[in-house]
Amino acid sequence: MATIAHRLTVDEYERIGDLLDDPRVELIEGYLLAKMPKSPEHSWTTEAVREALKGRLPPGWTWRKEVPVRIPAYDEPEPDIAIVRGSDDDYKHRHPEPADVALLVEVSHTTLSIDRGIKCSTYAREGIPIYWMVNLVDRQVEVYTGPSPGGYASRQDFKPGQQVPVVIADQPLTPIAVDDIVP
Repeated sequence: MATIAHRLTVDEYERIGDLLDDPRVELIEGYLLAKMPKSPEHSWTTEAVREALKGRLPPGWTWRKEVPVRIPAYDEPEPDIAIVRGSDDDYKHRHPEPADVALLVEVSHTTLSIDRGIKCSTYAREGIPIYWMVNLVDRQVEVYTGPSPGGYASRQDFKPGQQVPVVIADQPLTPIAVDDIVP
């Protein structure tokens, strides 16, 4: 007998969320993907990125850590860091959607192929303007820009000793040293 997989919509996923009650999964392309345990390096890097970005944000923007971004119809990823329009109060009754997002950050070690593959494609297809992948394997920050349905037009890698440009809503801000966010 053939196995039939059911692709969940974001609405279905949110309806069963209370029943599911499992923080170890996220919805990507309509399927539940297991989230990997976080190593000390992953946790340290996520906090370092959050701390570096929060002091640079222009008025009207806030950060969110490891909480959902609703990408209708089949995705509700939980990026390590999301820079979104507005304040925390704007998200009391809803999750941010692509139009709210200026920057998504994934810290990647054991999930390198997923973060560079399916997540990167999803973020580009949905118009997320800038996607950073902090690649702990190669000790670099990969910055993806120019989203389109076919993927990001540009990828630029920043290594230790270099500065990562920070751009929020087309506004260049103070860059971040790779050495400050990659252990």
